[in-house]
Amino acid sequence: MTVPNTKPATIVEKQVIQFLRTLRERNASKHTIKAYTGDLKEFTLYVGPRAWAAIDHLTIRGFLAHLYEKGLSKTSVARSLAAVRSLYHWLAQEGVVEQNPAALVATPKLPKKLPRVPTIEEMNTVLDGQMPEIAAFPERDLLMLELLYGCGIRNSELISINLEDISLNAEAILIRGKGKKERYVPFGDSVKSALAPYLPKRQQILAGQRNHLPALLINLRGGRLTTRSVGRIIKKIAIVKGLAPDVHPHTLRHAFGTHLLEEGADLRAIQEMLGHERLSTTQRYTQLSMKHVLQVYDQTHPRAK
Repeated sequence: MTVPNTKPATIVEKQVIQFLRTLRERNASKHTIKAYTGDLKEFTLYVGPRAWAAIDHLTIRGFLAHLYEKGLSKTSVARSLAAVRSLYHWLAQEGVVEQNPAALVATPKLPKKLPRVPTIEEMNTVLDGQMPEIAAFPERDLLMLELLYGCGIRNSELISINLEDISLNAEAILIRGKGKKERYVPFGDSVKSALAPYLPKRQQILAGQRNHLPALLINLRGGRLTTRSVGRIIKKIAIVKGLAPDVHPHTLRHAFGTHLLEEGADLRAIQEMLGHERLSTTQRYTQLSMKHVLQVYDQTHPRAK
């Protein structure tokens, strides 16, 4: 948040600037910082020159009503409230405030939407057989699909993988997740088989360059892929292979977690592989089918036998 030179910063604005600086120092994700910056700018403009003591839960409710009047969705309003709550949590840690009035404001009820997850059969159709003609770099594109579905990693994590992060002997990849947290994710024979034809092609492209790029996944010019280009490539290939038009890299991450769960994997293990801090996130993330729930109940509950 930038402060115009002609206008002195308000008390709230000064603290917001410090809060955002702290988030950067703590290596919060770029997406979080970007979202909080916009949300807290709106909050700063709404409360104006008021002191913290003059801002109560009614003020914050008024702020949310103001956002609704501007046409924001429930999801956006809920995110803004989360940003204000995080700000107050930090203010309390710094000794600026004693109470968090945002905690007294109810979060807007959001519709619970489970993502449409491709079936195991659909994913096998996508991954098996030849890459379609639209694939400009078929060896790389297959590897991307195998990594996203086979390891359950995020798009941003995929493009951050360097060649040295892959251990063929251990069959694991070092993944740099949100907040620069690192974890090792295992991979199977399908990823290993996709690596074999891709690595020589990668070497050919980079052969004429002075500076050898460490990135595992590169474009035909030898540059590191971007999340946008990955999204475009995955969508194009997956649709040709028969998946729904709303498919994107995160769809394959959903499929990874869901299919592991359906096949009997431990939820804690899935949490570790997905890189979730909280188990509750993993529970929301995976699509528990009633068939699976009943199966687990029948196999484990003493009164079900």
